[in-house]
Amino acid sequence: MKSYCKLWVLLTLVAIGNTSPIAPPIDEDQEKIAENYLTKLYGLPAHSPTTEHRSSNAMNLRLKEMQTFFGLTVTGKLNKETLEVMKKPRCGVPDVAAYSTFEGDYKWKKKDLTYRIENYTPDMSVAEVDDSIKRALQVWADVTPLTFTRIYSGTADIMISFVVKDHADGYPFDGPNGFLAHAFPPFEGIGGDAHFDDEEDFFYRSPQGYNLFLVAAHEFGHSLGLEHSRDPGALMYPNYVYRDVDTFSLPQDDVNGIQFLYGPNPDVDPNKPKPTPPVTPNTCDPNLVLDAVTMLRGEIMFFKGSFFWRNYPLSRTAEQHLIKSFWPEIPDNIDAAFESPFEDKVFLFKGEKVWALHGYDMVRGYPKSLSIFGLPKTVKKISAVLYDESTFKILFFVDDQIYSYNEDRRRIEKGYPKLVDEVFPGMTGKVTAAFQYKGFNYLFSRSKMLEFGSYNKRLFRVLNNNYFLPCLSVV
Repeated sequence: MKSYCKLWVLLTLVAIGNTSPIAPPIDEDQEKIAENYLTKLYGLPAHSPTTEHRSSNAMNLRLKEMQTFFGLTVTGKLNKETLEVMKKPRCGVPDVAAYSTFEGDYKWKKKDLTYRIENYTPDMSVAEVDDSIKRALQVWADVTPLTFTRIYSGTADIMISFVVKDHADGYPFDGPNGFLAHAFPPFEGIGGDAHFDDEEDFFYRSPQGYNLFLVAAHEFGHSLGLEHSRDPGALMYPNYVYRDVDTFSLPQDDVNGIQFLYGPNPDVDPNKPKPTPPVTPNTCDPNLVLDAVTMLRGEIMFFKGSFFWRNYPLSRTAEQHLIKSFWPEIPDNIDAAFESPFEDKVFLFKGEKVWALHGYDMVRGYPKSLSIFGLPKTVKKISAVLYDESTFKILFFVDDQIYSYNEDRRRIEKGYPKLVDEVFPGMTGKVTAAFQYKGFNYLFSRSKMLEFGSYNKRLFRVLNNNYFLPCLSVV
């Protein structure tokens, strides 16, 4: 039996929480939430009435650490922005110096590891659990020299079990919609083991509930010695995020981390094409080309690949998220987006389909066809969309042409399509994204953004496309 020494919880994924952009007023209960969050994840000392001043200073320091980790404005104060991040689904392992409690280097000293599934969850069939666990381990085997062999009795390097409440490892689970699982880094005894809370709902393929393959793959990253990543696209990012399990490919950040510990897979055929690991887009990339830009109730949202950023104009920070962490139904690599103040909706386009959001909620009945905007059947894809508040018209960019849609009359205006440079003199190159802000139209073309007046369509400035999107390098 494994020894229960050197316990260290490595993953406790929290149930999907509030993703509303508007945080409630900060009150005493929310301060308690923040205190518990920082105590568990950032080493905030327990509060004592005799050390109130010292605790206040410690709280400020831990808040700064947390704000730094998530790329927030570093104030050391509990504001709505910080509290909103605290309420998001996340992992319960410390984000800073997760393995500092113990000495040593957390990696296996051998390459051939064993695993054993001790019991099963009733949420899935035995075959589905077996397949999920096998594929989750294979994610790491594909990019390293490590191999994983299943055994059916005795003690394996990675013991896998479904348990509830207090299960004798010092870290009890908390029931439904709480911590999903935890794991332990490589060391003698319980090291490498992964425990899953059997009071949660685990699924095999469904985007609802918690996908066991995704939870387990993250867990096993910790079982192999990885800490959390600050890259929001990484599997080892603290949050639970649903991804398409059929097309899942280990992100580059995770590949870099695991290969730093164990090296690459020597058995990969160099002559055989292999998929390029997904890389999280960086706002500091001078060649960044955005897919779409839109306003959403005062925020600006920027879309690129499977990600989007949200920020307020001229803010020094921008939150980056996977699209599917907010809307599993919306595809990656969208073509265009715009906000309709008339309908209080944001419309997202890909190919001939249109999705709609009301705030951050999906609107029922979507996706719909492009035909709802009266566009010709020959239009199969939108390049960009601009809502012109000066005329209350929606401008659809299709390659080098523009269609003007009268939202009130719900039809394309006569005289369209027109050439883009006829409507916006001086606009050269394909428009890939567009939005309007404070009386100016901003048209994106490749890595540049052109600023036009909203009334006379006069070209004022040519800017870098991160003018409204702060350069935030991922560390």
